[in-house]
Amino acid sequence: MTKNVFITGANRGIGLELTRQYLVAGHKVFASARDPSTEGLSQLIKRFPNNLKTVVLDVTDESNIQTVAGSLEGTSIDLLINNAGLFHSKHEDFGSLNTDTWIEEFRVNSISPFLVTRALKSNLAKANSGVVGMISSKMGSMGDNQSGGSYSYRSSKAALNAVSVSLANDLSDLDISVVALHPGWVQTDMGGPNGLIDVETSALGLKAILDNAGKAESGKFYDYSGKQLPW
Repeated sequence: MTKNVFITGANRGIGLELTRQYLVAGHKVFASARDPSTEGLSQLIKRFPNNLKTVVLDVTDESNIQTVAGSLEGTSIDLLINNAGLFHSKHEDFGSLNTDTWIEEFRVNSISPFLVTRALKSNLAKANSGVVGMISSKMGSMGDNQSGGSYSYRSSKAALNAVSVSLANDLSDLDISVVALHPGWVQTDMGGPNGLIDVETSALGLKAILDNAGKAESGKFYDYSGKQLPW
């Protein structure tokens, strides 16, 4: 069955690879980003002109979110992947971390996924068993934190995990499932060249989880291999 998939932060890294994999699988993808006119998406448009639609979306702009949601009125969305994320604090430490960076990461990593999900709730409800995938991070796990540091990024992803559980509860009556996902330490612009896995491996694992997610998985936290993680 062909699905409608909406992905944020789809212009590079994991978002771009997820876009490619869902297109290859025969699905229709709404690939959103602040600037979707990148080489990667342009190449995919040439390959999949009928199934790929690019969407200009700044996930921190509530007006922009509402405009995009309005343009999709009446369109079912089987899968929403909130992938857009920020890690500007990775070069800051205990002494140098500032509140502006912290607030910026919270806005992108924690608040924006909620706003996008809320705006597209009716689209997800229109689908048969809609799914929301939150691209979180094991760094947001308090049970797994053995090294400290990364205060703003860790807390923003921990907050996203809390948002995911609340949404899983609140949207269950609409038959919408919500899962939080750790993509692994991936070789991307954000993860850096020392990442342990490549983007294709990560996206394949994430897709496998999302393709099989339902009520039994809703409100849970998994890594890309399918292993459930502690909060």
